[in-house]
Amino acid sequence: MLHSGSRPINLNDNILVTGGAGFIGGYLVTRLLHARGDKVIVYDNLSKGSKDNISEEFGKSNFTFICADMLDSVSLAKAVDASDIVFHLAANPIVAVGSNDPTRDFEQNVLATYNLLEAMKRSRSCKKIIFTSSSTVYGEAEEIPTSEKYSPLKPISIYGATKLACEAMISGYCNIFNFCGLVFRLANIVGPNSTHGVIHDFITKLSHNPNYLEILGNGKQNKSYLYIDDCIDALLKLVPEMEEINFDIFNVGPSDRINVLDIARIISKELSLDNVSLKFLDSFDGRGWQGDVREYLLNSSKLESFGWKPKYNSREAVSLTVHQHATKARHASQIDQASFL
Repeated sequence: MLHSGSRPINLNDNILVTGGAGFIGGYLVTRLLHARGDKVIVYDNLSKGSKDNISEEFGKSNFTFICADMLDSVSLAKAVDASDIVFHLAANPIVAVGSNDPTRDFEQNVLATYNLLEAMKRSRSCKKIIFTSSSTVYGEAEEIPTSEKYSPLKPISIYGATKLACEAMISGYCNIFNFCGLVFRLANIVGPNSTHGVIHDFITKLSHNPNYLEILGNGKQNKSYLYIDDCIDALLKLVPEMEEINFDIFNVGPSDRINVLDIARIISKELSLDNVSLKFLDSFDGRGWQGDVREYLLNSSKLESFGWKPKYNSREAVSLTVHQHATKARHASQIDQASFL
């Protein structure tokens, strides 16, 4: 649907990235600044993100950093008013937390998104939003691979529920207030700067005890993993098409899966550990925690029809990430030893 008064996103437009100091956000900001030459505003409260992810960008004329919370509606409105498009990545990124702290998921996911949409409603220029949602909105889908048309959506975590609520709000605002909106339901995103997830967890545990690995669940959890570069390609793929889009949803993931036990084996091999003793803490019927989806596989053919295709499958993405994490850990260890000597 073509919107009167809207225009394509061109180079040198002002792009707001909420959560831009996070893992995915840092890579997106770098791509926007270096490959496209846009003017980028990062809005992040640094509760989960880190300036380290965007440290090379400070001081550049086309980069602005705002350290503020999405619940600060005054600061948020100023950032939106200075922008033409929003990549909305800010959220509580850890799925398991919501089972113990649903208030945080509500505030940082739902209320933050509401504040953003209200600021966009009042803005004269900022009427385009790209939102990073999650495969968790599907819950334990009976159709695998799962397409965007699957229903009913029954998330089994507070995180998944709040992501689905955000999708619904964005759809409503796009239709009532003439926004352009894209929602991307992401598989597990992995890469060298990720600070949570199974790869980071296993490498951290094995660095403390190379002979023993505690695994949450039964190790058979079977999911898709997408490399960070492929994720950024997806987020940017349809930006030129936003002129024609009112609201749409796209799955983003590879066409294969890998289970947790295989990830443990890949990590053990990379670290040259031959006799790691595995202990499974299976307290939630095969899940790693309450609300963990045991298996999923996204059908991403809709996005692929626009020309996007991941360079890496799940196993390749995991292997590459493990190698990068392990190399970084070894380098850090060498530096610590040198400092000690």
